[in-house]
Amino acid sequence: MNVALILAGGIGNRMGFEIPKQFVCVYDKPVLLYTLEGFQKHPMIDAIEVVCVDGWHDILRSYCAQYGITKLKWIVSGGQTGQESIRNGVFHLEDVCAPDDIVVIHDGIRPLVDRSVLSDVIQVCMEKGSAVSSLPYNEQIFLMDDPLSTTKYIPRDTLRRVSTPQAYRFGKLLWAYREAFEKGIGIHGASYTNTMFADLGERLYFAAGSDKNIKLTTKDDLALFKAYLRAEKEMDPGE
Repeated sequence: MNVALILAGGIGNRMGFEIPKQFVCVYDKPVLLYTLEGFQKHPMIDAIEVVCVDGWHDILRSYCAQYGITKLKWIVSGGQTGQESIRNGVFHLEDVCAPDDIVVIHDGIRPLVDRSVLSDVIQVCMEKGSAVSSLPYNEQIFLMDDPLSTTKYIPRDTLRRVSTPQAYRFGKLLWAYREAFEKGIGIHGASYTNTMFADLGERLYFAAGSDKNIKLTTKDDLALFKAYLRAEKEMDPGE
């Protein structure tokens, strides 16, 4: 079984709205529903779990009924941090998933996940046990010698930039979150499942990524998302 674990537990203060940004409507549809539709339509996804901010569970259920998200099986409350939210979702699946099942973790505010990217993440995880969507890094990265100058850089062909979706065998994922929270490893600050795995000494395998897979953090990101939707509509006016 392949389960999508969708994170929608944040508030998103940087967006400047009075409601959580995952529920902001774009062309009369909440951002989160665009994300869920991508997983609903993918034939390799069997079930969906959403880690949702408290107070919005019933609203989410109503939206999912309205937009035909029939794969939604569970809604779980988020935690104080992103890692706590993912942990809550993982622990909730303990009585549902077998060790070899695949859990695909994805940010609810990345609504443009490409079908081929999701397929590749699942396929790599099936073969290797983990997979993170990734792309080459195209900018130069320099290390600071002091606040004003440097003589050191990191060759960009040694770098990959990663995001969600990312996928893991459930047995290893459950072990990792138990180990990390018991020992305080890889759970602080901006850490995520992929960095936590690396901190625990676990190898990660790269899968395909897409520049279109933007994370909606600011209003500029929201404007870019709208531009993508307009472009898609113009290319397929019959939708």
